[in-house]
Amino acid sequence: MDMVEAPMLDAALARARAAYVARNPRSAEIHAEAAAVMPGGNTRSVLFYDPFPLAIARGEGAFIWDADGHRYLDLLGEFTAGLYGHSNPAVRAAIDSALDGGINLGGHNLLEPKLARLVCDRFPAMDSVRFTNSGTEANLMAIALAKAATGRGTILVFHGAYHGGVLSFGGGGSPVNVPHHFIVAPYNDTEGTLALIARHGPDLAAVVVEPMLGAGGCIPARPDFLHALRDATADAGALLIFDEVMTSRTSAGGRQALLGLTPDLTTLGKYIGGGMSFGAFGGRAALMAMFDPRRPDALPHAGTFNNNVLTMAAGIAGLTEVFTPEIAERHRERGEAVRGQLNALCRQQGVAMQFTGLGSLMNAHFTAAPIEDPAGAACDNRLRDLFFFDMAEAGFYLARRGLAALMLPLTDAELDGFRNAVARFIEARRPFLAS
Repeated sequence: MDMVEAPMLDAALARARAAYVARNPRSAEIHAEAAAVMPGGNTRSVLFYDPFPLAIARGEGAFIWDADGHRYLDLLGEFTAGLYGHSNPAVRAAIDSALDGGINLGGHNLLEPKLARLVCDRFPAMDSVRFTNSGTEANLMAIALAKAATGRGTILVFHGAYHGGVLSFGGGGSPVNVPHHFIVAPYNDTEGTLALIARHGPDLAAVVVEPMLGAGGCIPARPDFLHALRDATADAGALLIFDEVMTSRTSAGGRQALLGLTPDLTTLGKYIGGGMSFGAFGGRAALMAMFDPRRPDALPHAGTFNNNVLTMAAGIAGLTEVFTPEIAERHRERGEAVRGQLNALCRQQGVAMQFTGLGSLMNAHFTAAPIEDPAGAACDNRLRDLFFFDMAEAGFYLARRGLAALMLPLTDAELDGFRNAVARFIEARRPFLAS
């Protein structure tokens, strides 16, 4: 973008923000009310954006409605947790049935072994599994297990990675991260990462990697990079932990199945609990046996709601009635097709815009250059904001950072509508999108 056009972009963004404010007075009021009792009116940082976030009143199928009565096609899909859409009938029926039997039973229940079997069957690298309340907890427990199993203290992670609210490495790290000894490596840089593994090998407990950076911009790892990590960790006596909290939906068996890779431990979350609060970690039997409470030296693992019946019931219904292996494959292919069509549109229009991702996950970026790491995705954030406001005005709800996670109820016609909206955005904002 030419320097002369920068003031024009500022003006365009100011108009888009003003239109957003004028269109959403009730959301503004609700945010002001929330700010009186919550820091910034917020209890989940990723949901906040200036000038104020939309207050979402309800959802049905593939749509949501805000407090001002506007309807949006939900392309965010609760940051991938909402794969099944809003109130999927099969999942809803399972939750209702579970409610009939009591919520907090205070003991082993009839549902947890069924969900555990479904998860282990989906992910062959998981000989056994333990449940948690979130992906964050799953990753915390997997790291703790790696340190206990190896007797080592160093954890290697990657720039731009997000493994949970206290395991965030955008910009290299977060002040609220748990105080493990982390080494932060460059994503998709095989040579640089292998050098770090060799240097820290004697104290390296685990390498934790997302097969696709999720919060980092839906940037897939190169297959050769992931295979190199598998070989290097095995040679170093360290564990390879695949964080598939987001990428597990990219096939019936996650990204690891598509690549023919077997990590030592896998972490899961999001949709696998039927859209309820859920996380899981699992892997090789010998490792997971360290949590066997029948052992005198068993590692502890607490969590009042780890096996709560609502999540167990919702997860079973989701994996058996809604997101079967066959549907998982079709959804992946559909997402690849949608992202391919969007990228073809950007190329045809000759603009500095693209959509990265895997399967039904994608993220808009405002550059034409190849993206293999977070630095490659850097762009003018004003363009991200303008895209968000323009899409919201057109009736499409995405993350402010440009993330879209396609839900199962979306129809081809609705996705065509999104592609047409992107085409209109390109036409209207072409002066700012020069490649």
